[in-house]
Amino acid sequence: MPPSRMVEVVENGRRDAMGLRKVDSRASITEADDLDLARLPDRPRIKIERKRSFDERSLSEHLAGGSLRQVDSVESIFSLGGLRSVLDSPSSLGHHSFEPHPMFAEAWDALRKSIVLFRGQPVGTIAALDHASEEVLNYDQVFVRDFVPSAMAFLMNGENDIVKNFLLKTLHLQGWEKRIDRFKLGEGVMPASFKVRHDPIRKNDNLTADFGESAIGRVAPVDSGFWWIILLRAYTKATGDMTLAESPECQRGMRLILALCLSEGFETFPTLLCADGCSMIDRRMGVYGYPIEIQALFFMSLRCALSMLKQDSEGKEFIERIVKRLHALSYHMRNYFWLDFQQLNVIYRYKTEEYSHTAVNKFNVIPDSIPDWIFDFMPNRGGYFIGNVSPARMDFRWFALGNCIAILSSLATPEQSAAIMDLLEERWEELIGEMPLKIAYPALEGHEWRIVTGCDPKNTRWSYHNGGSWPVLLWLFTAACIKTGRPQIAQRAIDLAESRLSKDGWPEYYDGKTGRYVGKQARKFQTWSIAGYLVAKMMLEDPSHLGMISLEEDRAMKPPVKRSASWTI
Repeated sequence: MPPSRMVEVVENGRRDAMGLRKVDSRASITEADDLDLARLPDRPRIKIERKRSFDERSLSEHLAGGSLRQVDSVESIFSLGGLRSVLDSPSSLGHHSFEPHPMFAEAWDALRKSIVLFRGQPVGTIAALDHASEEVLNYDQVFVRDFVPSAMAFLMNGENDIVKNFLLKTLHLQGWEKRIDRFKLGEGVMPASFKVRHDPIRKNDNLTADFGESAIGRVAPVDSGFWWIILLRAYTKATGDMTLAESPECQRGMRLILALCLSEGFETFPTLLCADGCSMIDRRMGVYGYPIEIQALFFMSLRCALSMLKQDSEGKEFIERIVKRLHALSYHMRNYFWLDFQQLNVIYRYKTEEYSHTAVNKFNVIPDSIPDWIFDFMPNRGGYFIGNVSPARMDFRWFALGNCIAILSSLATPEQSAAIMDLLEERWEELIGEMPLKIAYPALEGHEWRIVTGCDPKNTRWSYHNGGSWPVLLWLFTAACIKTGRPQIAQRAIDLAESRLSKDGWPEYYDGKTGRYVGKQARKFQTWSIAGYLVAKMMLEDPSHLGMISLEEDRAMKPPVKRSASWTI
């Protein structure tokens, strides 16, 4: 798309010197139990009588039936300056009152330049606007997963139209017939990306979508549908407007996505079986099977859909299937994907070739397959969800996105969430380093790299997906920090980003063990690097924004987890 089409959208309304609209936010965050406010320094405890929001209704209540109407909520919200009661007001005030870093305004300017118009209306942001790069490739397209942090930034600034237009446009693309090499894809598959093509002669815009047929490895994006549902809920929470989610088109779109991933077959696990390259890690990296990123997004999208589906003749069936799957999925993930020092010691002493339901080593994992690095990496205090679990295989690698989503979706229990944050603090140099945040740890090297990646020249050690550092992950990390009551950690990471990100030209990723070097093939002015910083900054200043992306723990999904969560006060 020509740069001339990437224009700034200026909505009616007052803006400050940074171009930020003076608006109220209707977003809300999780209750005090999940935020663990007691752990924040010098914060008084308050007791607030509150009604439960729609998101808080337990799974058992959904099974019991009844009207799934919207329920008013009164939630306790805190700011970095102390607790703020909103009993008398649906909105939080004083947005953008912090003294901004000089690159904050620069980031907003860059984000607006990436906006894509379709027939005069904003519909998304391109992946990167790197004028210095000779090859455009597909960085001039609007990617579903890439747009999410941009959408969050716009919602936080009260610019809702671009998000609504994006949701409706991708919903329209979902309805297209999708064929790859004469094979028809599932009806509910969402596109990985779309491109606006301008015809100067006819003075018209047209859309072309990619459902995987143009992607590296020709893999359809499993995560696009999940991100779409999550973003639909974020829009609903930010605007307080249920009409879009309740529209027949959006209800049908959700049902089509759910029909794909809730179908019953030969699987004996509640997790979702996936190919390599179906998510943010879109190249061969040995994440086939049951990758943590997809399982966490799957869990979160199911919970988001549960809060938005109507209990009509079509929606009721899906609600019942979601409830059953959530119970099974939460039990499976919290038990079999969780790793801490105590559980590592159990696996180290596993017996093999066990049969029947009494087996302890249920996946027949051979202890000799445990990599050497994990013994030094695992601290006494802390834990995380490992990358993959399947027969005779445990992928012990750390994956940032999956663990952050596990916290935000409450797939992780409060104890496990605290343990994940403990791990990040204990292993700050390895997982945060000089530029937040390691997408995966550790890097594959030598013979293992050749076998697992297929000698991928882009995913060399400590680069790109193979141990590279991705600034976009800063917004998810910040959200997880706020939810677990550790905003000071997020501030420390943001300070690191502010020391280099703008000077380096907003690169897509960084290389090296500590993220010291700009990625060897990284695009500059990567939109989600820009948006990730903006969202992290605004969320830290006004934590009420957390409600758009965070879900409270459902008390009905508390199976008896026998393993240690390695959580200490």
